[in-house]
Amino acid sequence: MDRVTAQQHPIVFFDGVCGLCNASVDRMLKWDHRRVLRFAPLQGSTAAQLLPRTFAKDFDTFVLLDERGMHVRSDAAIRALVHIGGVWRIAAIMRVVPRSLRDAFYAWVSRNRYRWFGKRDVCRLPTPQERERFLP
Repeated sequence: MDRVTAQQHPIVFFDGVCGLCNASVDRMLKWDHRRVLRFAPLQGSTAAQLLPRTFAKDFDTFVLLDERGMHVRSDAAIRALVHIGGVWRIAAIMRVVPRSLRDAFYAWVSRNRYRWFGKRDVCRLPTPQERERFLP
């Protein structure tokens, strides 16, 4: 997978052992009727190849790689929803909230996500129907 492919299919990088992150991926899979997004765990080889090294140690940041580059935290979440399209494009309105406030809320949830939503022992494995949308 390279940046050319990321331009055609934005890649959502997520913490593969986080309960909240996996639930979010499940929702995006359900909502993405056009099958635009691809998914890769931050712990995987695709992330190691395409993202800066800092993400290899710190899995608390949601990342989206698309035709405009790399987006993190709340910007990544908003852009992922916009890429899904349809009614989810309304998420773009969240950009009126200053990034510092959005990211402060994001950081608070991120610090507590394992306690609130649990942590898996291993990364999520896609079902056979989902396999083409997941990257290693």
